[in-house]
Amino acid sequence: MAHYRITEEKSGVAVDVTEVGDSAEKLLQAIGACQEGRCSCPTDEYQKLASLDIDQSADGIRLRLEAKPGETLDTSEIAACLDHTINRLDK
Repeated sequence: MAHYRITEEKSGVAVDVTEVGDSAEKLLQAIGACQEGRCSCPTDEYQKLASLDIDQSADGIRLRLEAKPGETLDTSEIAACLDHTINRLDK
C-alpha cells in the first residue's frame, strides 16, 4: 500500500508518495483528474490550486501544489484526499 508525507513549503505544499508499486499509473490518473477539476475526493481543496507539478521516479511520486493567490491549502484536506485516492487504488 502506498504511503505519503505532506510537507508545507514557502510556495505551497509538497507531497511525497512512496511504495506505489503497480498502482503508480492509476494514482497518476487520479491526480490528473484532480488537476483537471474532475476530482472524486471528499474535499473541494482542488479548487484552490493554482498549479500542480508531478514528478515520478522509481521510488514514487512527488507532487508540488501551489495555491491560488489569497488561498491557503489545508494539509488535513489534502491528506483526506490522498487517503480516499489510495484506498480506491487497492480495490
